[in-house]
Amino acid sequence: MATDERRDDEPRRANVVGTGLIGGSIALALRDRGWTVSGVDRDELHATRALELGVIDRVGLDPDAELTFIATPVSQIAAEAHEALRATRSVVTDVGGVKSSVVDKIDDPRFVGGHPMAGSEQEGVDGATADLFDGAVWVLTPVGLTDPEAFTVVRSTVASFGAEVVEVSPERHDQLVAVVSHVPHLTAAALMGLAATRAEEHRGLLRLAAGGFRDMTRVASGHPGIWPDICATNRPAIVAALDELVEALSRMREVVDASDRTSLLSLLDAARTARNTLPSRAVRPGELVEVRVPILDRPGELSGITTLATDLEVNIYDIEIDHSAESARGLLVLVVAADKSERLLGGLMARGYRPTSRALE
Repeated sequence: MATDERRDDEPRRANVVGTGLIGGSIALALRDRGWTVSGVDRDELHATRALELGVIDRVGLDPDAELTFIATPVSQIAAEAHEALRATRSVVTDVGGVKSSVVDKIDDPRFVGGHPMAGSEQEGVDGATADLFDGAVWVLTPVGLTDPEAFTVVRSTVASFGAEVVEVSPERHDQLVAVVSHVPHLTAAALMGLAATRAEEHRGLLRLAAGGFRDMTRVASGHPGIWPDICATNRPAIVAALDELVEALSRMREVVDASDRTSLLSLLDAARTARNTLPSRAVRPGELVEVRVPILDRPGELSGITTLATDLEVNIYDIEIDHSAESARGLLVLVVAADKSERLLGGLMARGYRPTSRALE
């Protein structure tokens, strides 16, 4: 690991680069858990405001910090990450909504790509809250180069915020978020634009907006400034998902135009079933088991296993790595839902691992 040993009575130290809504919320979550947080921003007034609000402890980059979060627009992440890796001994992670274009530019074991699936209609550090990530999904994208200990530091820290941590490859992340985040935002913006145009003709239209319309267009009230970068860096995946959405809407149009009640009910029922079966989190220890996996100390072991778990739709609730400096082997301990453990065990055995499992006591 890149950081020095720390006395038990010393607070853990972190940096936040970018003191806006997300960076500020990370800083508050860290401080709530006893960390000392330093912050910087390209706009010095933003960092000064964060200090005034008590979001950070000091302005500047702490060279001896254990962990640095890069919370800037996507186009700035690689440069800021390289600077943090050069100027500190810390593990570095980011919060960008696109991962492949970022991870490809950062060739350092101390960097762990990340993306919290959380946000707010509020803007800037004044809207930051310590509980923004409680219950949110936080995606991590380890690669073969990633230092397992660096990954563990990031994972345990963001999990302490109350986030559900999911590990996928950078490429898989970009494909998935195009569907569940990027295209929904663009769709909400398009629908809101349609309603606004109609409102010019029918002045009372927006007053009729009911709960369904408000729910569907809520994300359109988010800050627009991040979206040009996201659309530029994840263009292929977004365009592909938009094409699928256009095709699905065309199908829906045909069904409505034909007054095909049977097909319409089938489409709506399938959508309701899918919506009602969105995954939820396991919360009771009795629902969890420990899966113990002997592994070799070589690049790519950790990322291969964690991304396998995600591909098998097995969420990892906690992770631990035990290894000895005298051995080329280690033990990876994963905590997963009991009803998904057999699926993970089978997947691991199919890849040549020899895992065991036991219920949490």
